[in-house]
Amino acid sequence: MAWMYILECVDGSYYVGSTNDLERRLKEHQDGRGARYTTRRLPVKLVYSEEYNHVAEAFEREKQVQNWSRAKREALISGNREILSSLAKKKFQKKIKESSVVK
Repeated sequence: MAWMYILECVDGSYYVGSTNDLERRLKEHQDGRGARYTTRRLPVKLVYSEEYNHVAEAFEREKQVQNWSRAKREALISGNREILSSLAKKKFQKKIKESSVVK
């Protein structure tokens, strides 16, 4: 089995990772032997995990969630899946250069 997991760090930030042994990996993070990011933000707590059959699947999901906004991660953590798609929509604003505007 494998897991994608989200940790909440002491500073309120989130760390997303994947592993084939969630219990061991969490202990490594708590002991300061996890990732450089979490080492400087101890203690950490596990706030979310998903189980997969293969490490490659968990790693793929990790990379997906790492690219998400904080709001989208928090919706996943809280189980508010119905708003995930609305949080995924990027809002672009067209910028008009002043020099290209005809006066």
